[in-house]
Amino acid sequence: MCFPFCYNFVTENSQMRAGKEMVSTKELSLKEKFERVRQFRPINDVFFEALADSTEFCQEMLRVLLEDPGLIVEDVVVQSSRRNLYGRSVRLDALCTLGDGVKCNIEVQRSPGDDHARRVRFNASSITVKESQTGEAFKDVVEVYVIYISEFDVFKKGKTIYHVDNVIRETGDVVEDGLHRIFVNTVCDDGTDIAALMSCFTKEMVDNPKFPVFSRRMAELKTEERGINIVCELMEQYIEEGRKEGRKEGREEGRREGREKGREEGRKEGREEGRREGREKGREEGRREGREKGREEGRKEGRGEGWMVGVVVGVGGGGAWGGHRGGCMCGARGG
Repeated sequence: MCFPFCYNFVTENSQMRAGKEMVSTKELSLKEKFERVRQFRPINDVFFEALADSTEFCQEMLRVLLEDPGLIVEDVVVQSSRRNLYGRSVRLDALCTLGDGVKCNIEVQRSPGDDHARRVRFNASSITVKESQTGEAFKDVVEVYVIYISEFDVFKKGKTIYHVDNVIRETGDVVEDGLHRIFVNTVCDDGTDIAALMSCFTKEMVDNPKFPVFSRRMAELKTEERGINIVCELMEQYIEEGRKEGRKEGREEGRREGREKGREEGRKEGREEGRREGREKGREEGRREGREKGREEGRKEGRGEGWMVGVVVGVGGGGAWGGHRGGCMCGARGG
């Protein structure tokens, strides 16, 4: 059974990353911090990061999700940890190292607007490359689990959990290549312990005897001064990170807008310069063509005038010849 989409608080994390309208937690009293932290739920990735910074918490959660009561978590590195070697290019809410050396990345996601399958593939590939040694035999490449917890049903098939495998299409056989992709959601309840665990992710407080570590961890971060300060310090990191990213994006946008404005002004100036150059070039060409045309017309007129002068001169100078011809003709007729 699937429940309606859970109430969505203001997108705290997106505001933190954008650095928008978020008051620094350093300026808040303990009571104000408590009110700020009180509304957070485990599905909020900033709060989940604080929750997951505990091997006990991750171990309890993974034992349920992977259905392995003997599973051991040796280490956890969260996104904001100084031990995070991946930087900000890969989102790793909690990267666990299991007792057998297997890597398990846990990510929570509230926004449905993404290609989630490709996101999981990208993160898994990044972990594989980072955790593998150059020249290592492929059979020794690290085994990776990616558990993707969402506030929506990624595949819209009404299941609480989906195991995505590589399958040979022609035979239906599963190909084991060391990558395990598991999608879990908080909106579909199939009555299992996994669904019960997922329901905890949408609550502001958790008090469930099935998940004692989860319940205790929530109480520590929500009601104890030390835990509240941990969450607020984490929020402060994201606020500062958001400011830096905002300034960087602003500079980049400014450069893009400046280049576009410059190109537009350049095109305008270029067109004006082109017109001026064209007019000057046209005048020069016009003068040349005019001179050439004038010379041509002058030559024509000169030839015409010369011809007329020649005719006149020829007529005037050839009178005797003309008379002689006339005389001859007359003489001929007279005879």
